[in-house]
Amino acid sequence: MKSLFTNLPPLAERLRPKDWDEFFGQDELVGPKKPLRKLVEEGKLMSVIFWGPPGVGKTTLARLIAGKIKAYFQAFSATTSGINEVREAIKEAQKRSGVGQKTILFIDEIHRFNKAQQDAFLSYVEDGTIILIGATTENPSFSIISPLLSRSQVYILKSLSPQALDKILDRAISDKEQGLGKFNIVIESRAKAGLVAFADGDARQLLNVLEFAVSVTKSDKEGKIKITADNLGEILTKQALRYDKKGEEHYNVISAYIKSLRDSDPDGALYWLARMIESGEDPLFIARRMVIFASEDIGNANPWGVVVANAIFEAVEKVGLPEAQINLAHGTTFLATCPKSNASYSALLGALEDAKKGSFGVPLHLRNPVTKLMKEWGYGEGYKYAHEFPEAKIEQTHFPKEIGKKKYYKPKKVGYEGKIRE
Repeated sequence: MKSLFTNLPPLAERLRPKDWDEFFGQDELVGPKKPLRKLVEEGKLMSVIFWGPPGVGKTTLARLIAGKIKAYFQAFSATTSGINEVREAIKEAQKRSGVGQKTILFIDEIHRFNKAQQDAFLSYVEDGTIILIGATTENPSFSIISPLLSRSQVYILKSLSPQALDKILDRAISDKEQGLGKFNIVIESRAKAGLVAFADGDARQLLNVLEFAVSVTKSDKEGKIKITADNLGEILTKQALRYDKKGEEHYNVISAYIKSLRDSDPDGALYWLARMIESGEDPLFIARRMVIFASEDIGNANPWGVVVANAIFEAVEKVGLPEAQINLAHGTTFLATCPKSNASYSALLGALEDAKKGSFGVPLHLRNPVTKLMKEWGYGEGYKYAHEFPEAKIEQTHFPKEIGKKKYYKPKKVGYEGKIRE
């Protein structure tokens, strides 16, 4: 996307740092004498994975490193590039390697490559044909294959601090060559704080919004472009919450939602529900988690929990957004205020542990003697039919002899489960 008031590339692209003193943030990695910077300066850099949210410098850092070690920089995005293109790039890297030039192969959103595609890098990483730099917003433990992880160093990049964003903003409005320094821009302190808050740790978002704000703000009689808190409020009609529906933040937010439900905090749960709705989360994903929660964390403390959760799921499926958010709020407050018990789920976990010990035979008295021969073998012998006894209760073993009698289900004293316990 071109700038709204020049034919130049976007401000965020023009301002990419070319040296350490222009790179703000991630000081624990690239500050003087810090790990990553030392490896680069000492020429010991191996393949790396940069893990962090959008706009924190993953691509910029990869380009900066390439410049520092005088390596050829080849960038791909896993969302738009196929493995064949990457293989062609590796062939070119082999030629450069033959004349002593290094190649940094940068793969943005590397987690989107499947196992076979990621496997294709291994031998070239091992023999030094390429220095692979992968960027991902997802936890590498889940999204990058183990052989590639073992051959790479993972660096975690954090959301940029307000102080780092302040410095980026100052550079943007003062740099006359690559930034907006040729314009007479004045940003009110409250507006500056508003821009930084809106960016939410994302430098790209900060610079995109700044460029847009400047482009739509008319200069005054003195030729100054003044950005105040008032006109900024008109530009930023809605704060864009950073939320990657397929990335780690997706799991962080749903985790906070579930934990709020578990802790019987309807207000906290509603906040995280609102975050998910506002960020475009699939409402059926939320409703499915409600159904799971109803059995895992409420169980028999309120057997109606799973009935209501399932009804909410069906309502969301039929109604759709925006009205379905009312159903989600209904389900959230109901589940949050239900008595809680994980006794059923805990009982299953205990039974699963015993089930893993072996496929022990079913006791003969519990087997159905479907044929005459089975009956002769002792199938069903000694089985006591519960309905022939008072209150339809009978004591007989229901476990393989190798396991012995076990007590998995231990009802709690809360809600309806208290009656079961009695």
